Amino acid sequence: MLNRRRFLTSTAAGFAALHFTPAFAQDAPQLQIFVPAAPGGGWDQTARTIDQVLRSEKLISGSQITNVGGAGGTVGLPQFVNQWNGKANSLMVAGMVMVGAIIANKSANNLTEVIPIARLTGEFEALVVPAASPFKTAADFVAALKADPTQVPVAGGSAGGSDHILFGLIAKSAGVPATNLSYVPFAGGGEALSALLGNQVAAGISGYGEFSEQIKAGALRLLAISADKRQEGIDAPTLKEAGIDVELFNWRGVFAPPGVSDADKASLIKLVETMAKSEAWATECKNRNWTPILLTGDDYAKFVTEDTARIGAILKDLGLA
Repeated sequence: MLNRRRFLTSTAAGFAALHFTPAFAQDAPQLQIFVPAAPGGGWDQTARTIDQVLRSEKLISGSQITNVGGAGGTVGLPQFVNQWNGKANSLMVAGMVMVGAIIANKSANNLTEVIPIARLTGEFEALVVPAASPFKTAADFVAALKADPTQVPVAGGSAGGSDHILFGLIAKSAGVPATNLSYVPFAGGGEALSALLGNQVAAGISGYGEFSEQIKAGALRLLAISADKRQEGIDAPTLKEAGIDVELFNWRGVFAPPGVSDADKASLIKLVETMAKSEAWATECKNRNWTPILLTGDDYAKFVTEDTARIGAILKDLGLA
């Protein structure tokens, strides 16, 4: 993980060069990436992968990644809206988790205040337990939930995010009231992973990519995934196969701060589209079990609006909004 970055101040001329020679490193823009989450989680992984690919493709000449974790991105979002306003060389990584957290936390800020640039990836969720857990299958997990949900603490991302939503949907499918669940939210995937490996919780829910290395190493047991079908190279059933009538697909994308001009918005879209169509990005997505689902500009903005309504309805149904 790259945790030290050299701050490089952007220039209007450098950013404008993107319109003409996006692959010419000497003239390529410098970029700031804002991650409204702690290091180690899915947004942080996305940001660092974006940075890596943009550099390798010579689409940027330098970058800085800033992490501000807490409450599913609702701690960092106000900073991005207010302090990054008008910074044309800036992107914020966010996604479905933030949509849910904004609703659940009744946040004063929301995604209508930032500029949608591109939806990049989709990822199914994974239900895991520590290697020493008595739960061998998803059915074992559900049986314990039915017996006493307060004794089955589950680690995941911030309240109202995709991990929390999936836990609520699993419980609803099993006839367990969402209000009785013991959900333990963490600001970043690294913290949730530590709780799992330390046997501080009974199970964990997050994007498969966040758990994959520990699953392969045998430190975690994968009980099921939230995909619509079995995934190549992953030895686990879907939740539906396991008798739980639930599927969920998390998405992640990038946004520009408010106050960015139409020309700079177009430049950012072009930058991200060029990256997303590169072989290097395709390779990273394959390695991380991310599904490329590129959607940009106005189409992305429409998707965010529709998904906000959809998630709001789910959270209300689960008693989380």
